[in-house]
Amino acid sequence: MLENIEVVRIKRFAANTAGRDFAVGDIHGHFTRLQAALDAAGFNPAVDRLFSVGDLVDRGPESLAALEWLERPWFHAVRGNHEEMTVSAFREGNTDLHFCNGGAWFYALSQDERADVVLALEALPLAIEVETTHGIVGIVHADVPYGRWPDFKLSIETGSPAEVDHVQAVAQWSRSRINDGNTEPVAGISAVVVGHTPLRQPAVLGNVFHIDTAGWMDGHFTLLELGSLQCTPPIKPGVSHDWD
Repeated sequence: MLENIEVVRIKRFAANTAGRDFAVGDIHGHFTRLQAALDAAGFNPAVDRLFSVGDLVDRGPESLAALEWLERPWFHAVRGNHEEMTVSAFREGNTDLHFCNGGAWFYALSQDERADVVLALEALPLAIEVETTHGIVGIVHADVPYGRWPDFKLSIETGSPAEVDHVQAVAQWSRSRINDGNTEPVAGISAVVVGHTPLRQPAVLGNVFHIDTAGWMDGHFTLLELGSLQCTPPIKPGVSHDWD
C-alpha cells in the first residue's frame, strides 16, 4: 500500500504576464474533445495556462490520460469528487460507489497503475487561487463553504480534521448554490469558478461562474478566460440544467 502523501490544499499562481489563463469545467475522461476546444480558442501552450475545476476522470474513455495532462506545465487542476472517490476506493476499499459512477476503467488497471493514478490525484489541491488584473480568482470543484473565501481557506489549512472533512465535502459535492439559484456573492475574492453540476450553458450566480457544460456528455466544453471573465461560447442569461 502507498504511503500517505502531504497534500497542498490550496495552490496559488501569480499573474500570467505572457499569455492567457483559461478555466474549464469537468472533463471526465474526454481529453480529445477538450483539446479540440482548446484548438478552437487558439490556446497557445507556450504562454497560456489551463485550470480545471476537477473531475478529470471517470465516465469517459480517456481517464488514464489525466496523468499525462497533469504532467504538462500549463495544466493545473483541483481535486473533484471523482478524484476523491478514486483515492478513497484505493486507500479505503470504497469501491462500490466509485465503480457505479464511471470508475470501471480504474479496476481494469494493474495494481501498480492504480497506485500511479492515486499518487497523481491525491496530490491535487482542493482549491486554486490565480492572480488576475481584476483580483484573485478562486477555483474549486463544487462550492465554497461559509460563503466567504478567507473562511474557507482558513478551515482547510488550519481546521480540525472534522472541520476539514466538512468543508472538503461541501467543496467537492455541494449543489445547493446552483439548485437554489443563490446569487449572494462569495465574499473576500473577486470571482470563483466551479463545475460539478452539468448545465446546458454556463451560468453566473453572484460572482460564482458555473462552467460545467457537459463536454463529457452531449454538451460542449466552455472555456472561461480568467483575465476578462468572458466565456467561449459566451454566457447567455438564465440557468438551464436538465441532466441529473
